[in-house]
Amino acid sequence: MSDPGPLPSFETMYRALVERDPAFDGLFFACVPTTGVFCRPTCPARKPLRRNVEFVATAQQALQAGYRACLRCKPLEPAESHPAWALELIAKVQAGRRLTDKQLRDQGLSPSQIRSYFRRRFGLTFQAFQRSHRMSDALRRLNAGQDTLGAGLDSGYESHSGFRDAFAAEFGVPPGRAGSLNCLVAQEIATPLRPVLAVASERGICLLEFLDRRALSTELRDLRARFKLPIGPGSNQHLDRLKAQLADYFRGTLRRFDVPLDLGGTVFQRGIWGRLVEIPFGNTVSYSQLASEAGKPRAARAVGHANGKNPIAIVVPCHRVVGRDGSLWGYGGGLWRKRWLLRHERDALQPATRLEDPVVMRGRPSVAARDSRQPRARKTGPGKQVPVRPPLVKTLPVKPVPGRPVSKNSAPGEQGGENAYEFRTAR
Repeated sequence: MSDPGPLPSFETMYRALVERDPAFDGLFFACVPTTGVFCRPTCPARKPLRRNVEFVATAQQALQAGYRACLRCKPLEPAESHPAWALELIAKVQAGRRLTDKQLRDQGLSPSQIRSYFRRRFGLTFQAFQRSHRMSDALRRLNAGQDTLGAGLDSGYESHSGFRDAFAAEFGVPPGRAGSLNCLVAQEIATPLRPVLAVASERGICLLEFLDRRALSTELRDLRARFKLPIGPGSNQHLDRLKAQLADYFRGTLRRFDVPLDLGGTVFQRGIWGRLVEIPFGNTVSYSQLASEAGKPRAARAVGHANGKNPIAIVVPCHRVVGRDGSLWGYGGGLWRKRWLLRHERDALQPATRLEDPVVMRGRPSVAARDSRQPRARKTGPGKQVPVRPPLVKTLPVKPVPGRPVSKNSAPGEQGGENAYEFRTAR
């Protein structure tokens, strides 16, 4: 297979830098040789020209190249998963507060912007997020043995009848007959490829997707329809285990996940997902090969469709399926993530081949290259010398002179003649 490369293309990264695309925050850092500063892709500072920027995969590489951290975007500090106002709202909801649009406006917040943010991050509007949290809290209280009146009022419902009607609409049974119903719990987990949303049932992980995937809202809606349960923020033993194993995977020390899974889908889809789990760490298979192993050699297209429907990214490694010629085909999280994951696994198996400084250079020498030049001194007074950096020197070709011997600046071994070029230096 061809080298997937550690970073997206230069054009993709430069466009993300100019547009301040938050989906790329943490994937790369932009270094500006003219200022000696490196930034996040979302930095609010004025953007450099295309010829004055280069990209690295980590902040450590930028520091080793001689760049200093930007004071505006602070790339050495961990990025927050949510802005401060969103963290405050989530804390109030978890504390049992019920916030209306009027209360949000009184706090100087825009309900429409909050609605858009929560829909993008959780697949729910802010009001639906509050309802889901209240219902999940009430269900936990009922399972703990609390009576229906107390569970409803303590969860933020204003009346017993309102709680009973909302519960029956959500689960199809009144709260007194809830039995052993349990809500789905969701948690956001930070990764080097941006945060993922993990959802788990009592039996195992049922969803793991990148937060910026467009199909996330649809997947959450299908999940609620499948289980007929609300999805609320929280954690359980499966999410805790998944979080620990993801950390080990991205450190390069975990080769196979063993966290329990709770998969839906058709019989054919589950069969394909089961074969994906068997692909060894750091290896790839083609769609046609996967179809042959499934006993349907002509169903490569159906295999690709089942691959795209995989609800549990990374753990069920659909990124290890490639074209017959080794080319990278579609990936729900983006082809740049697929390249990153394949390169990460390959480097974990063969650390000696890892690129130490995958910098995308454009037009100018790096800060480290310029700093490596030996300074020369000039006199400024009796007995005083001040080191001065030499001006940038570049080599320019001049018109060849037939029959004329080349100058001392020519490449060793060149002879005069009709193909001989004389080189001169220009300051």
